[in-house]
Amino acid sequence: MNVLVAEDDGLTRAVLAMQLRKLGHTILEAEDGAVAWSMVQQLHPQIVITDWMMPNMNGPELCRNIREEQRTAYTYLIILTALERKAGYLEGMEAGADDFVTKPAEVGELEVRMRVGERILRLQTEVRQLEGLLPICERCKKIHVEGDRWEQVEHYISQRSAAQFSHGICPKCYQSVVLPQIQELRRKNSGRSDTYPRD
Repeated sequence: MNVLVAEDDGLTRAVLAMQLRKLGHTILEAEDGAVAWSMVQQLHPQIVITDWMMPNMNGPELCRNIREEQRTAYTYLIILTALERKAGYLEGMEAGADDFVTKPAEVGELEVRMRVGERILRLQTEVRQLEGLLPICERCKKIHVEGDRWEQVEHYISQRSAAQFSHGICPKCYQSVVLPQIQELRRKNSGRSDTYPRD
């Protein structure tokens, strides 16, 4: 996962980044909220871990900005809190935080929180895929695309993926569509041959 760590204390930030790298994540670092906000806009990390108290922009403000941006991809937000700030959980949740980690973060707790974040992001992706179901014509199977156009499903998918198509006919379609057409052609051809002059 791409993770942005926003923490103004350099030592705390370095330790947290090292722990997350050991867990296999790619880490971005920001020394305050304003820098973190700029990095979010440019680099779109999947998870943001932010300290509560930072210069220029605090953790809840950063969370609020990220939620107001309404990106298509969901960003999972974790706020780092000191023990005495537990009473501020409601404020953090209202700002858009998904989870909290108490400072100093223990590796075990951090790993659990990251797994939860990964699971939530995976579910969000699945929901977006379901919401993005394509309108397909029941009869001709063309897809309704931008600009009020209808496109062949093969063309639509091949333009957006590495998929390639080969064509065949399923048994049901063969029986209900193709076979009657073949029989009709045979009937017409046999009738036509009767009109030809015989030697």
